[in-house]
Amino acid sequence: MTQQNTSHQDPRPKNYIGSALLFLGIFSTATVVGILLILGMLTTFKIRWKIGHAWCAIIGWITKVTCGLTYEVEGLETIDPQRPAIILSNHQSAWETLALRYILPPHSVVIKRELLYLPIWGWSLLTLKSIVINRKNQRASLRSLLEQGTKYLNEGLWVLIFPEGTRAGAREVLKFNIGGAMLAHKTGYPVIPVAHNAGDFWPRYSFLKYPGVIKLKIGPVIETKGRKAADINAEAEAWITQAMKEMD
Repeated sequence: MTQQNTSHQDPRPKNYIGSALLFLGIFSTATVVGILLILGMLTTFKIRWKIGHAWCAIIGWITKVTCGLTYEVEGLETIDPQRPAIILSNHQSAWETLALRYILPPHSVVIKRELLYLPIWGWSLLTLKSIVINRKNQRASLRSLLEQGTKYLNEGLWVLIFPEGTRAGAREVLKFNIGGAMLAHKTGYPVIPVAHNAGDFWPRYSFLKYPGVIKLKIGPVIETKGRKAADINAEAEAWITQAMKEMD
């Protein structure tokens, strides 16, 4: 998919002002919350999750006020908090890393090792039971995903994976890595695909954010018991690709 949103080629002064205010809001609050999460290691994961959940809600409010950017969710009825699942989502911006933490039940997120190099911010991610992978060592990354992902699923947590491995452009879906599907094949836990068009309003690697309504679609449950990882992966990728086309 290559169709791009062209409505943001001529940003206005308010886009710069709103984006600057959002950046300041994220930077200042993330530092405070990061410290709280690190101190929260003396408490329980449930408490730390609530802290992270509340922060994501605050950032959502700041985004709405400063940039006029909101979102709508379709298919939320698919989510059964009592039945852990593996979420496979497309990846276009930082928006979904925040919004999904607010929308979904408590979960573990697969993150790249480089994020841990960020003082306070990166360290705090470890307190939320993130699954850390080294993208330069695919074999070790897959082993870590399968071992830790299985552990957290069995503990009742969901697992969130961005199978494209990196951020794609707006309206673009990159080829899926198979790690998430292999986790589903190994454990038998279901997969739920998620598609969104955040890149239309919060472009990858861009300072500017634009007003509008991000659409997020939660797909049907994909049962995985007795199925090959390649088939699971193909079904999730096909659903997300079709969902993105329908957003046009």
